[in-house]
This record gives sequence, C-alpha cells and structure tokens, in this order.
Amino acid sequence: MCRFIETIRICNGEVCNLSYHDRRLNATRIHFWPASRPIQLADYLQPPAASGIVKARVVYGENGIEETDYTPYLLRRIQSLALIHCDTVDYTYKSARRETLNHLFSERGTCDDILIVKRGLLTDTSIANIALFDGTHWYTPRQPLLKGTKRASLLNKGILAEKELRCEDLPAFSTIRLFNAMIEWGESELPVQNIIT
Repeated sequence: MCRFIETIRICNGEVCNLSYHDRRLNATRIHFWPASRPIQLADYLQPPAASGIVKARVVYGENGIEETDYTPYLLRRIQSLALIHCDTVDYTYKSARRETLNHLFSERGTCDDILIVKRGLLTDTSIANIALFDGTHWYTPRQPLLKGTKRASLLNKGILAEKELRCEDLPAFSTIRLFNAMIEWGESELPVQNIIT
C-alpha cells in the first residue's frame, strides 16, 4: 500500500505554506488514485498553541489522511556534504518509504549529510532541496529528486531560478543553501568547498 507524507512547518501556531502542501498532496493523490477527491489539509490540522517551531507530519494514502502528529522542531546543523552518485534513486513523490535515501545517507562517511548526483546532475540532499549562489543569483537544480513546497514558493517569488547543475559546475559557485518545508530560506548554508567529492 502506497503511503505519502506532507511535512508542514507551524510557527507560533500558524501553519506555513499551506496552499503549496495542498497542491502537492492532491497532485500525488490524483497521480496514484485518479478518482480521489481533493483534500484540504486545514480540515485535518490542529496546530498546537505552543510558541516556537513545530513539525506537523501528515501521512496519507488512497483513503485520505491516515495520521497526523506534531513534534517540536530543532534545526540540524549541516556543515559538510558528501557527493554521492546514484542513477536509480527516484523520489518524485514524497513517499513514506525512504529506504533508498536512508541507504545513500549511510554512505556519507564523516560528513553531516549527502548531496545526491543522478546521471551527472546535482539534485538534493537527503532531506532538502538546494540552491547555489554565483555571487549574483541563486540557482536550484532543474531536476531535483523532489519538487519541494518551499522550492515552489521561492521559484514563484523569483528568488530562485532553475538551472541544470553538474558536479563540474560547483567551482563557479561560492555558497550552497539547503531548504525545505521546515528549513527556512537562509537558515542553512555552507561554503561550496565543504562539499566533499
């Protein structure tokens, strides 16, 4: 049975980027179950009143929302990335099954996380989309493993541009940023030289 996840940032009781999560959840359901009816996540979320950042994890499948849980969120500091090549990894949809990503993550050595290369192209880390800065512009891979909700929002705002990015392009950039539904833009970045090949 296919199960998928939406991970949603809640800041001081306010749900963030909800329309993008609704869009992705419903696109996934229509892809796998064409007869499915649209779901509005707001009908299922009951954000805690607590201050600070909370991570909502929503699991869903063919019959709709299966479970929702809330946990306090602490940003994991990433200071180094190991380049890991894998041409067969597929994470087009945010599946609850992460065995391949977890296996690739286990190959990171002493690095904090991985940067996955698929068919010669830079994609994502094990948990986040990426953007590279050339001194003027921020570029994100045209073909990430997962088209994240924060990525979609940043593209729509014109903060990011898509570009085909290869390993050999890395020296043209100074900084890499990691971002996802939980990691805000600018909250996690490191020098490109901290990407270990």
